[in-house]
Amino acid sequence: MRILGLDVGDKTIGVAISDPLGFTAQGITTIQRKNEEYDIKELSKICQEYNVESIICGLPKNMNGTIGTQGEKVVEFCEIIKQNIQIPIKMWDERLTTAAAHRAMLEADLSRAKRKKIVDKLAAVYILQGYLDSL
Repeated sequence: MRILGLDVGDKTIGVAISDPLGFTAQGITTIQRKNEEYDIKELSKICQEYNVESIICGLPKNMNGTIGTQGEKVVEFCEIIKQNIQIPIKMWDERLTTAAAHRAMLEADLSRAKRKKIVDKLAAVYILQGYLDSL
């Protein structure tokens, strides 16, 4: 049972995958977004390669729990994923995951350039691991 974790942004999509038993999440890539067709094609390839059974997508909420502009964009993109890839997709509250990813990288003393390259992938790991832990 492989689960895909996504951190969807305007410019990139951080991608993580669970181990086959669904205990741990590992970051696998960051997709540089180009257009809807390209984004779906890249996600579809990953889903086939890892035999993904479900997708968890981080839903950015405001601190008061409401869904803002970015959250609406993510919900729209998830609908496109559902229509094109046809794998069950769930939304997961991603509040503070990017902040946690930045904190972890600062503690690891990574340079700003290295942090910028992997922050979305690490945020996807936090999203997916939070979901896996809730099971």
